[in-house]
Amino acid sequence: MPSAPPAITRPAPPSGLTAGSLRDTVDPMHAHLHEFLNVWLKFFFLFTPFFALSMFLSMTGEYTERRRRRLAVMTTLAVAVLCVGLLFLGNRLFAIFGITLDAFRVGVGALLFLSAVSLVQGRKAPPELNQEADIAVVPLAMPVIVGPATTGTLLVMGAGLASIPQKVVGCLALLAAVVSLGLMLLLGTSIERGIGHRGLNILSKLTGIVLAALAAQMIMDGVLGFIAKR
Repeated sequence: MPSAPPAITRPAPPSGLTAGSLRDTVDPMHAHLHEFLNVWLKFFFLFTPFFALSMFLSMTGEYTERRRRRLAVMTTLAVAVLCVGLLFLGNRLFAIFGITLDAFRVGVGALLFLSAVSLVQGRKAPPELNQEADIAVVPLAMPVIVGPATTGTLLVMGAGLASIPQKVVGCLALLAAVVSLGLMLLLGTSIERGIGHRGLNILSKLTGIVLAALAAQMIMDGVLGFIAKR
């Protein structure tokens, strides 16, 4: 009689590591990745990148390419500092003024909607500035990129980040959006050459439509949150 084939033994998982523990480890990672991408896209559109690029190019028309790149880096750093500070100021400001998060959501949503409408209709360019002036912080970083609606939205989003992992993911997503914007500014000349000024205007209007949808969602969240607490 032929002997039975040897039994196939599967390697045992490392000590303390089971299928359940692997699933518990992977699921939070997917959740954090999904949250990172979600917040990154929101912040990226909040910066109205194509309008910001159009303003950047028009305000630096007389600059050399080297000077324009240096200004792009300085503007990116200024936006990063402003946004990170605003992201973590929300809860403190709400506590000081006695404003609920839901009420602020409704107000900021309305302001963001008006900003979206002006973007779709075509914003007016800021007044002509002295070419020797430092325009990295004012007006490029604020108010062209970080305007009133973006400021309020940063405060609302920051106040909604409750746990430490959420704050870390939110901060990283914000910085990723700022870096993405900075890369657009650095490559501004090439982008303008590729799609033209009319293409930038079209993309700016499409960005306004996305902002209008974000504004509507923010207002609905504020109203529903207010009703739920009654």
